[in-house]
Amino acid sequence: MQTVQLKILDPRIGAQWPLPEYATPQSAGMDLRACLDAPLTLEPGATHMVSAGISIFINNPGLAALLLPRSGLGARGLVLGNLVGLIDADYQGPLMMACWNRGQADLLIQPGDRIAQLMIVPVVQVQFERVEAFASSARGAGGYGHTGLR
Repeated sequence: MQTVQLKILDPRIGAQWPLPEYATPQSAGMDLRACLDAPLTLEPGATHMVSAGISIFINNPGLAALLLPRSGLGARGLVLGNLVGLIDADYQGPLMMACWNRGQADLLIQPGDRIAQLMIVPVVQVQFERVEAFASSARGAGGYGHTGLR
């Protein structure tokens, strides 16, 4: 198992609310909590930056972190404003979640609510090789949906 450094920025994390952790042995992501001082009502179409109360330092160019919306909340309209947040291995600042209500009704976020997930993923850095033409492939330059919808 890889290790990632974690700094607590909000003292309620690890005391009042648990540290991010995997809910089951096969979970891919760890829940992040809304570090709010008071309930937040997000009107339809509104966005608000919410702190996760932590910062991380991955310090491994072969890894990155993704901030993802929780699927149950997404079904109710709460997603992340950029849909997926990318945390590079050398970033050490606070984790912030751009909460966006894409639904039709107000959404209430309470302090400590689990509102996003943190997932650590492998990264492969590449170097481009400039070419004049590509070797042929079965798809070639076929565009989006060119293989049909079934």
